[in-house]
Amino acid sequence: MRVIKNTFSKIVAIFVIASLNSCNSNSQDKNVAEETSSGKQPNILLIYTDDQGTLDAGCYGTSDIQTPVLDKLASQGIKFTQAYAHSVCCPSRAALLTGRAPQRSGVNQWTSCHPDDHQGRVMDLKEITIAEHLKSYGYKTGLIGKWHLGATIDHGPLDQGFDEFFGFRGGFIDYYSHKFLHANWQRPQFHDLYRNKEEIFEDGKYFPDMQVSEANRFLEESKNEPFFLYIPFSLPHYPEQPDSTFVKQYKHLEWPRSSYAPMITTLDHRMGQILEKLDELRLRDNTIIIYMSDNGHSTEDYYNWNESYGGNGGGGFTGKWRGAKGSFFEGGIRVPAVISYPKLFPKGEIRDQTIVNLDILPTICEILDIPPPKNKLDGKSILDVIKSSEAKSPHEVLHWMWQGMWAVRKGNWKLIYDGHDTTGKFSIHPEKEFEMPEYYLANLDDEKPEEINHALKEPKILKDLLTLHQSWAKDVFEGSGYPNPNSAEGKKEKIIKTKGTTKL
Repeated sequence: MRVIKNTFSKIVAIFVIASLNSCNSNSQDKNVAEETSSGKQPNILLIYTDDQGTLDAGCYGTSDIQTPVLDKLASQGIKFTQAYAHSVCCPSRAALLTGRAPQRSGVNQWTSCHPDDHQGRVMDLKEITIAEHLKSYGYKTGLIGKWHLGATIDHGPLDQGFDEFFGFRGGFIDYYSHKFLHANWQRPQFHDLYRNKEEIFEDGKYFPDMQVSEANRFLEESKNEPFFLYIPFSLPHYPEQPDSTFVKQYKHLEWPRSSYAPMITTLDHRMGQILEKLDELRLRDNTIIIYMSDNGHSTEDYYNWNESYGGNGGGGFTGKWRGAKGSFFEGGIRVPAVISYPKLFPKGEIRDQTIVNLDILPTICEILDIPPPKNKLDGKSILDVIKSSEAKSPHEVLHWMWQGMWAVRKGNWKLIYDGHDTTGKFSIHPEKEFEMPEYYLANLDDEKPEEINHALKEPKILKDLLTLHQSWAKDVFEGSGYPNPNSAEGKKEKIIKTKGTTKL
């Protein structure tokens, strides 16, 4: 009996020890999990604004528009003075999300804006987005805002790596009715607001407020796991419907600056509400915040279906630079950009090196110490530039293309082919012809940059830049499924597609 009792006691002791070890092991696993979620893998918040001008923020020298949130972000991170994106929405977003020239994925024309529009182009699903890549490394992914890479129902964010999507699939919407105003000239405006792949109707609600609410919900629900949240704001893109709170303070400005300025401050304020949520959740120190605009400010103006809307002919500020959205002049492609990561990066510093939106994906990969996607990337990691003002830019040559127009920059020389001058009548620069000379060779070191066409005086430089473009175009169109506009086939397609594709 005593033997049985002793044996039972030993068994109980073994179970108790095993149980304690198990509890201790579970506790250790939990601590590891908590440590991982709180510090091992940084969160990524990518904010992409829409049609925000080259210098339209206080931290870039603008004194007549209030941007306290952006200014504070710049003081907490690194501000770039030579950051480039693209001239219009679609190719800019394709380049940002894939790290590849948009021509590789077929985005050299306007993408579709209506789910039933199967004639409009879409970004090729073979492309690997930041979301797709990070998802394979355990990140939760979300897009809240503007897609504009193909509106057909199976070419949306959920088909390119995003776990969640809230926003619009096309180019822009009325901020209250959530309708796409361009439509086609032959048909009325159509509704464009979706949660994932389901169309939702919230008529009368201010879209920027809906965007903030959705973003903060995502942050709350994702606080215990690494996340990638992409917030492509529609602000300050037309129609110019700002928060009325900010209208009165800009009444003294001249038109159309007085209409544009409240849109910038509305953007700044809504950004602040999202960053406040990050602080509330104590996520800021372990979150990489990347802010950038998609292109320059708009000088467009439209009247469609008895409604006037657009950029009212201008309103943005570019300083000494010519151009605006839709142009390869600096004012169309040089954009504000700030990167902040308090845990690792310097604070309150400025970088003058050349960077481009293509660089975001490879930079994220290097920060996380993960391999880049298998697709050939055109962007380069700028981590060295982030760390040091002495580091060399990874870009000796930059290329842009949209439809048949293109530009190439090497050093301070830039060659623009068949371009548009969208500077506009409200710019401080003299307005020139919208249709530019076939070849326009500009020197960014000129006292008045891009005012003078050096094409006739510098034929060798022109030829060298033309050769660089031709080599680049051959590479990016090869295997894309779309003809190179420089080729005979491409020029034939351009003639066929001209109608309806030139509007910004």
